[in-house]
Amino acid sequence: MKVGDAIAEILKREGIELLFGYPVNHTLEHAAVAGIRPVIVRQERTGLHMADAISRLSSGRTIGAFAMQSGPGTENSYGGIAQAYSESVPILVMPSGYARRMAHVDPHYFASRSMRDVTKSAEPITSAKEIPAVFRRAFSRLRNGRGGPVLVEIPADLWAEDVPEPLDYRPVLATKFGPDPEAVREAADLLLSAKRPVLYAGQGIHYARAWPQLKALAERLAIPVCTSLEGKSAFPEDHPLALGSGGAAIPKTVRHFLDAADVIFGVGCSFTETPFGVAMPKARKTVIHATLDPDHVNKEYEATVALVGDAGLTLDALAAELDRRGEGTRPHDAVAAEIADVHAGWLAEWMPKLTSEEAPLSPYRVLWDLQHTVDVERTIITHDAGSPRDQLSPFWVATAPLTYLGWGKSTQLGYGLGLAMGAKLARPDMLCINVWGDAAIGFTGMDFETAVRERIPILSILLNNFSMAMELPIMEVSTEKYRATDISGNYAAFAEALGGYGERVTDPAEIVPAIRRAIAKTEAGVPALLEFITAKELALSKYPAI
Repeated sequence: MKVGDAIAEILKREGIELLFGYPVNHTLEHAAVAGIRPVIVRQERTGLHMADAISRLSSGRTIGAFAMQSGPGTENSYGGIAQAYSESVPILVMPSGYARRMAHVDPHYFASRSMRDVTKSAEPITSAKEIPAVFRRAFSRLRNGRGGPVLVEIPADLWAEDVPEPLDYRPVLATKFGPDPEAVREAADLLLSAKRPVLYAGQGIHYARAWPQLKALAERLAIPVCTSLEGKSAFPEDHPLALGSGGAAIPKTVRHFLDAADVIFGVGCSFTETPFGVAMPKARKTVIHATLDPDHVNKEYEATVALVGDAGLTLDALAAELDRRGEGTRPHDAVAAEIADVHAGWLAEWMPKLTSEEAPLSPYRVLWDLQHTVDVERTIITHDAGSPRDQLSPFWVATAPLTYLGWGKSTQLGYGLGLAMGAKLARPDMLCINVWGDAAIGFTGMDFETAVRERIPILSILLNNFSMAMELPIMEVSTEKYRATDISGNYAAFAEALGGYGERVTDPAEIVPAIRRAIAKTEAGVPALLEFITAKELALSKYPAI
């Protein structure tokens, strides 16, 4: 068995059905022969983003995989790998490498050396007979512990070599581990004695598929729940105990309850301090930190109790401890009424923007109408960096798990397009939407052609204000003297030119009809891009009222 055939067979045994990439990397051809569909992108970063979505929507059960050529292809891929690393997403990355005789000869770019800082591991294959062992290590790292990209570099002079038969490879096991029982008892003590506890849920809930346990704990102890941006949709946001979620921009309910909390129970989260995440209260709080990675304990926030392990096992252990103590279900009427009151006041403040009749359009009006036009439970949506993220996340009410793909520890423009395309491949029954701005489309927009060519009928919502809006306050002179923040384009025409459906919308009355027309196009198998001409409106992400 030749090297390429052996690698393709290992991928099949591990359940890989799609291989994203850009040639020349012989793994793509060998995978096709083996019945694995190659999906060829226009830019490497987008392919990695598509693989990213595959892993997310399966909660890591199916691993997204990407292959690229040595040299420029590998160099172009760095950003996508770094993005997945920042979001703890497991992806198998297989760059072609230079011949072994040239190993580590400058100035060649060797992925297994240069990408160690943005991967869980980066290993070159040094011998054909070691291929089963190398991939066994790779998939073990992908399926166990905190997520992240794992890289296997395939030297160019390896393809003609033979791998011993029969191929000695079985799919790797996936393990879980749970928290210290004494820590569980201490956590229960703190939660039961708390006057104003808050649950803060991260994406670890998604990877553990611990949505029922999270909901059960909240209802049992009448604890309000907010989520990180990555954890959004882990708790139904139409639930009476839901505070909402967001990153830099959050609903007022989140700020109100976090600031007033005496105990914050973070579960499935890292509590990473980032300008693009939910800011924790400045006043010191009692923190229970449940996380899969012990390195995250006390990283930014001091934990009174640490529960290290799988989020599902942690919540199961806590439920068992409450059962042992005979703890019943507490009434939640009072806290639900407080949530409803704060939320109603906050939403009333925003309704003028959310329902604005002005033109150019308010981006808030576009996204508000979008939410009230689609079937939210049958929709997977993601944002892009900058204003689209902050204008969408506080207001979009996610009601089912994994229907919102949030991100933000790294904020590379253009990430959302690949996520939406990967989501559509993973869940062809869902309407998959990416919301981006006129800056983001400049980074990955050519891969809208990939959606057309690969028959991936997504809906792209483009907010075009002909400007780098978030940069305006810090580039006043540059803008006034040199128009440095001005950008332009007719992106609806661009989408049409690439073979998709494109429509430009300028009238508030046409927002909903245009969305319906675009959805019909996606249902007919055609990718659609709606270009909404919007005002230069900066998302108020730094203000405590949102």
